[in-house]
Amino acid sequence: MFRGLYVALVTPFKRDGTLNEDKLRELVDFHAREGTDGLVPCGTTGENPSFFDWDEHYRIVEIVVQAAQGRLKVVAGAGTNSTTRSAENVKRVEEIGADGALVITPYYNKPTQIGLYNHFLKIAESSSLPLMLYNVPSRTGVDILPETVARLAELPNVVAIKEATGSVERSSMIARLCGDKLGILSGDDANTLPILAVGGQGVVSVAGNIIPKDLKAMILAFTDGNLKSARRRHLEMLSLFQAMFLETNPAPVKAAMNIMGWDVGEVRQPLAPMSPSNVAKLKEVIASYRSA
Repeated sequence: MFRGLYVALVTPFKRDGTLNEDKLRELVDFHAREGTDGLVPCGTTGENPSFFDWDEHYRIVEIVVQAAQGRLKVVAGAGTNSTTRSAENVKRVEEIGADGALVITPYYNKPTQIGLYNHFLKIAESSSLPLMLYNVPSRTGVDILPETVARLAELPNVVAIKEATGSVERSSMIARLCGDKLGILSGDDANTLPILAVGGQGVVSVAGNIIPKDLKAMILAFTDGNLKSARRRHLEMLSLFQAMFLETNPAPVKAAMNIMGWDVGEVRQPLAPMSPSNVAKLKEVIASYRSA
């Protein structure tokens, strides 16, 4: 159901730190024109941990859904470390009109695999909305194992996973256990091509905020069987992928967008703007990529 290029959408802020609704609409229009398959607002890259309240969270989803106008799918961030709150969020974004919900593993609580299964089961039973699981142990401190993912893939509305362990072996294990029951999307830009090679269906991308057309071209080259072109594009973009993590995401990608003229504002505290030295490195990478 969810395949191709999904962009983990940044949340643009004004100079006073409030939501820039007009800029958010511009970003959605940009991705619709560039051929992005779907947007994932209100995730980590969207800075959802620093939203003012749930009203702001839902407002962002509402704007993205309305601006998308069916031109691309919207998979809204909805997961928290509370099972009840997550289930309520999924129902709410379904009411708003999202095509799916991204549901992260419960951070801080550190549940067992049984706890993780029951958490996602409860959320899946609360709504008919298609769910994309999100596994990012480096952020959450908890790792959902392939065997648990395979159990969840039996549920009719658990349709995909954003796999961000950084391990191609992990994606391979999920592909072996789940087959066609679950779509696997890379949670790391640099692993997109390797994960496609072991049965993945696409990526939830950070770099896609700035180079969606190039990323989509790499994915299409792979699916068309042009492996040489896909590999060339992957290697060309690799330095840019790496630059997106010179500091904590999303500070680098927002800095890159500002360098490129998008004026999406700074990150909210407790994150901080990139250091001048890393901004200089980022500018060099962007300039080199543009001139290639």
